[in-house]
Amino acid sequence: MENRCNWVVGKEPLYKEYHDREWGVPVYDDRHLFEMLCLEGAQAGLSWWTILQKRENYRQAFDNFEANKIINYNEEKIQSLRENSGIVRNRLKILSVITNAHAFLKIQKEHGSFSNYIWSFVDGFPIINHWNSVNDVPTSNEISDSMSKRLKKDGFVFVGSTICYSYMQAVGMINDHTMDCYLHPSNLKKR
Repeated sequence: MENRCNWVVGKEPLYKEYHDREWGVPVYDDRHLFEMLCLEGAQAGLSWWTILQKRENYRQAFDNFEANKIINYNEEKIQSLRENSGIVRNRLKILSVITNAHAFLKIQKEHGSFSNYIWSFVDGFPIINHWNSVNDVPTSNEISDSMSKRLKKDGFVFVGSTICYSYMQAVGMINDHTMDCYLHPSNLKKR
């Protein structure tokens, strides 16, 4: 049996699959980066498990996070999202996806891609941390503070420092697998 980060031990198969296949794996695809930013924002005040279970519903409800479609959502569409029990129906969180779609498209235009923009916060390379325990892992750092300020300045919402740190973990900008986890890069080299 593979040793995993303590936060996933004993959890549901979906949680294990997320840990094993996605968390800490670098993502460069703009659409997926946008999706994860929106989902991390939806998580605010909730658990990631809540959002992970609803992720497929989110993809259907928000046109697979195609920003060009989302920017055209009208009040009727917003109301239908508020009635969709498959997502978190908080009006501000729903509106944040639309707001962020506008900001995302602006960033793509200005920087060539959202990936170029977001990965610039870590100079284009994942940060590999060496934590012994999940208790050592921070919920924010100077990079997430800087990212949060910049994203807000560029028109994004629901992008506080804690959300940004969690986002960087989710898209592999920061690898916070603990040292005893089979997915920590130092353990992968031994295989």
